[in-house]
Amino acid sequence: MSDFGPLLRHWRHARRLSQLSLAGRADASIRHMSFLETGRANPSRTMVLRLAEVLDVPLRERNAMLLAAGFAPVYKESSLDAPELAVVRDALEAILVQQEPYPALVMDRDWNIRHGNAAAARFAAFLQAGRTAAPPGPANVLRRMFHPDGLRRHVTNWPEVAEALVRRARREAIGGVADERAARILDEVLAYPGVPASLASADTGTTPLLPIVPVRYARDDRRFDYFSTVTTLGTPQDVTLQELRIECFFPADEATRAQALWLAAGDAAAA
Repeated sequence: MSDFGPLLRHWRHARRLSQLSLAGRADASIRHMSFLETGRANPSRTMVLRLAEVLDVPLRERNAMLLAAGFAPVYKESSLDAPELAVVRDALEAILVQQEPYPALVMDRDWNIRHGNAAAARFAAFLQAGRTAAPPGPANVLRRMFHPDGLRRHVTNWPEVAEALVRRARREAIGGVADERAARILDEVLAYPGVPASLASADTGTTPLLPIVPVRYARDDRRFDYFSTVTTLGTPQDVTLQELRIECFFPADEATRAQALWLAAGDAAAA
């Protein structure tokens, strides 16, 4: 029996589809779908790709499905610094610059921060001014928000933000090597000192995520109320590109807008 059947069953369950529903969407018989899941039949390469498309499987895991069925992977995983991705890097830079004077970050599927604009750098520097300690490892959104030496102490609505992040991270981590890495990071940050044990069992079922979760920061007499949007690249054919997330922060009120302009003016004066 090949490893393809269990993978197919995993993704069908993750997408909450019955065998009948999946068979209909993939233009296959329910008998054939059952045989694929139990290993009594082997899929063609075309069928693997069709099922992966119907199930909206991430490209990294599509390669894993192809390998499990005995076929070579078809999706590249390029370095973000590769010459062939220059046009994408230019596009990302344009988005980051356009977001000024408000923060924007580019992160990967493990929540590692790959790039950020000047506003993100100066905002983090402002909040962390005078502190030499920092969260361990590479710059990571979850570590920054949960670690005692990160931004947690400056977030006045931290319990609300922390629960929203946990629910989002758990819902995104539904299978595969990349999601296992993200799940390990989540387990790591939930074990940090001062993190309530109740967050480990935060609901990730069918309860919908709030459309906007404001993040309220404070340092001294300065207050910043932001909300964020997350964007992905449309129809990428490269694993690295599909796993990128662009998070842009927007002021929730005029006071935050003014504070962001104040930070930008101070950065310009120091240049």
